[in-house]
Amino acid sequence: MTAPFYTGAQRALQEAQGATKLADTVAGAIVWDEVAGPAADFIASRDFFFLSTVDGFGRPTVSYKGGPEGVVRIADPKTLLFPAYDGNGMFLSLGNIAETAKIGMLFIDFETPNRVRVQGDATIEENDQELTLWPGAKMVVRVAVERCFLNCARYIHRHKRVETSRYVPAPDGAQPHPSWKRIDFVQDALPEADREQTRAAGTITMEDYAVHLAEGRS
Repeated sequence: MTAPFYTGAQRALQEAQGATKLADTVAGAIVWDEVAGPAADFIASRDFFFLSTVDGFGRPTVSYKGGPEGVVRIADPKTLLFPAYDGNGMFLSLGNIAETAKIGMLFIDFETPNRVRVQGDATIEENDQELTLWPGAKMVVRVAVERCFLNCARYIHRHKRVETSRYVPAPDGAQPHPSWKRIDFVQDALPEADREQTRAAGTITMEDYAVHLAEGRS
């Protein structure tokens, strides 16, 4: 059974602020139980999104997820798919998904501006047939959509997109070796394949990495 869109605490604040009728009117106009129409077109055009997850202790975290245009695929109006690329080994988002499944997704265009949100339950697929859609991806996340809704964009500051990250995998799945994997103190913790790439590129210190960050070479 799908939970109500508003919680009791949200209802209490709406009532206290005289916004109950407005909240109901807005929800009736812009909240859907599937991804379709302009929202689907917008999501399909994005090359990044923000992913919120919650761990077993109830602690939330938010991650930026970037990739090629269309990084999130709409399998059907109730199902979204997105890749899990190589990361820092912490598996915060994926671990949270495995534990609680509850996620939120924010798709945003800083140039127009515009934004769409999705809420749902997610699962991790390591052998998903859709994995071939994203060369270089380690896993695929499958989202069962519960809600999709528009958001007012009036407080979004306009920013201009400069370029695609060079770390987005190429069509053959290849990626540049990231600077952080060259830091000297992480070498013993890296998989052998990463250590081989570091040996070819050379190690750096944490101070060197700070310079790389400042120069946009992370």
